[in-house]
Amino acid sequence: MHEIYGVNKHMNYIQERLLEQGIHVVCPNLLNKEYPYTYYEETAAYQHFMQNVGFNYGIQSIHQILVHLKERYQKVGVVGFSVGATIAWLCSKNEICDFVIGCYGSQIRNYIDIEPICPTLLIFPTKEKAFNIHNLLETLVEKENKNLQLKIFPGIHGFIDSFSSNYHELSAIRALQCIDEFLQSNSSFNSL
Repeated sequence: MHEIYGVNKHMNYIQERLLEQGIHVVCPNLLNKEYPYTYYEETAAYQHFMQNVGFNYGIQSIHQILVHLKERYQKVGVVGFSVGATIAWLCSKNEICDFVIGCYGSQIRNYIDIEPICPTLLIFPTKEKAFNIHNLLETLVEKENKNLQLKIFPGIHGFIDSFSSNYHELSAIRALQCIDEFLQSNSSFNSL
């Protein structure tokens, strides 16, 4: 699941990275735009997402894709970044979903009542400009949900994206290793 920018170079990189691990990947374009927004168009991208996509449409779209994929694959999961991570988080309560990975889903703070029923990994930076990340992490830790793993790495929102000015190389490497380990421990997944 992409960020507000759409299916950009970072999403293509993640898709290729997972394909190299033998995981079949579907990367839907929820923006219905031919070209993604640039990082300089952050405000326009956010407005477009909130006005024309939103979380309700996003979760409905992903649910339909999961239903379709579940007909072809034994196990399916969702990997998301930013708004895509929030959509992935919303999928963690869906019985079709076998795993969820969400990276810096800042809007998760508006859906803290979710109780994941599948293995779920959430990755956060140490700083978010819009809110106090540590309050969110504290709230999620207090839930003591056995399906939820939380990881935090030095950096700010978007730190895994090597095409972004927010990229933090060491944290990105460690976060991607964490994702790899999570996928290996929840082995035999063949579709995202």
